Amino acid sequence: MKIKSSNLSPVCFAIAGVILFACSLGSATPSSSSTTQTKETPAQVQAPRAASPNLEAFRYELADLADALVPTVVSIQTEATIKMNDFGGFFGDDFFDQFFNFGPRQQRPQRERKQQGQGSGVIVNSTGQILTNNHVVAGADQITVTLPDKREFKAKVVGTDSLTDIAVIQIEGDVKDLPAASLGNSDALRVGEWVIAIGNPFGLSQTVTKGIVSAKGVHGRGITSYENFIQTDAAINPGNSGGGLFNLSGELIGINTAILSRSGGFQGIGFAIPVNWAKSIMSDLLSDGKVNRGWLGVSIQDINPSLAKALNLNPAKGALISEIFERSPAEKGGIKVGDVVLSINGKSIADANDLRNTVAGLRPGENANFEVLREGKILKLKINIALRDENNLAGTDPKSKEGKKETDSSKNEWGIQAVDLTKAQKKEAGLPESSIGLLVASVTEKSIADKAGIRRGDIILVANNKPMVSLKDFNAVFGENSKTMLLLIRRAGGQFYTVLEK
Repeated sequence: MKIKSSNLSPVCFAIAGVILFACSLGSATPSSSSTTQTKETPAQVQAPRAASPNLEAFRYELADLADALVPTVVSIQTEATIKMNDFGGFFGDDFFDQFFNFGPRQQRPQRERKQQGQGSGVIVNSTGQILTNNHVVAGADQITVTLPDKREFKAKVVGTDSLTDIAVIQIEGDVKDLPAASLGNSDALRVGEWVIAIGNPFGLSQTVTKGIVSAKGVHGRGITSYENFIQTDAAINPGNSGGGLFNLSGELIGINTAILSRSGGFQGIGFAIPVNWAKSIMSDLLSDGKVNRGWLGVSIQDINPSLAKALNLNPAKGALISEIFERSPAEKGGIKVGDVVLSINGKSIADANDLRNTVAGLRPGENANFEVLREGKILKLKINIALRDENNLAGTDPKSKEGKKETDSSKNEWGIQAVDLTKAQKKEAGLPESSIGLLVASVTEKSIADKAGIRRGDIILVANNKPMVSLKDFNAVFGENSKTMLLLIRRAGGQFYTVLEK
């Protein structure tokens, strides 16, 4: 929402009122007509200064909002049964293994221990459907939900998604007309926008904290498999997980999930799952009990400045296709290795993470419109998206090994020595016998290739857009007087592009 100068919000006026009020206090000076207090005359207590209307409005704005939102956030207590070997408590099994021989651990006497957990959740339906984090309820034998009015109910898991850390639970029993949160539009959030977080940190029920949206689209933190977090400085601590992040319109815009901390406590960086993601996942969980994600069938990578220069791509945006799986939607739809995906269904693709998240959000069976850059030309392709499941994901993770050197490449200034691939090496690398490629037999220390991260055992598939079918191709390309070398490398079952620069 754009703020117009002619239509400033009450909060803006309130802030201005606070500043003016602070300035007036700081500049106040004693009147010249005032008289000095004597010991016999007690000091007069002055009446409190009346607050300005703007300051008075600001004083209660967040309080009124909290009053309306707190009833929608619940406390979740869980109990799980953990089996452990006897003597495995404080000391651990290994301690006793040094002195006693109990035999195989699976044959040892086991005991059960109850483990309690605590988190938060947001009511999204008046009949008791609750959004929370998967890690709050994962493995729980018993779930208890406590409402803000102190009523307690048992709850059951409707569905969970560990890849995004979202879960939906349902209050059991005769409940109706519960206060439910209004779901907002997290795509419309702006960095710097005020937000409030509500949850149960450290078991402190219905705690409200405020802050701003610090960043959007945060990923690469290793918290979940799919990441697109809202970052906020509204205080989030253990127990806040699954609670709500709200905007000043009172709309739920995120599910508080994690913090970035060296101490274990809040240090100004908290992460929330965007509510638009949560809504889509919740819809699948309620209808199918699982999440149906789209699958394209490619390996992708970000475009760094070196790759952008080699690809004549300015600015450096989009996602680079480094591998295409056989019989995948990408192969059937005409996507090629080396293509740069610029947009999907009109939505610009910023990087590899953006492509991955966008494809996952497509419906299996949907025909999606892709815009790709190929050899300097923009092409439009229609791809029929498939269902992501374990059977169509990347398979093995072989590691190439140096075999018998049948023929060697000549030395070159890039620092790479290559050899032909044997049939056994191709099989180990997951390549068909007819596949192209040359094995990196050695990399000269401190050479251009070494500094670029090329390793012995890598397989060079393409160099400067020329397939590496034989050592003759390799020697021809690497013998050219080029300043840069764009390589397509296969390593550990996957493929990626990299650039060598003189």
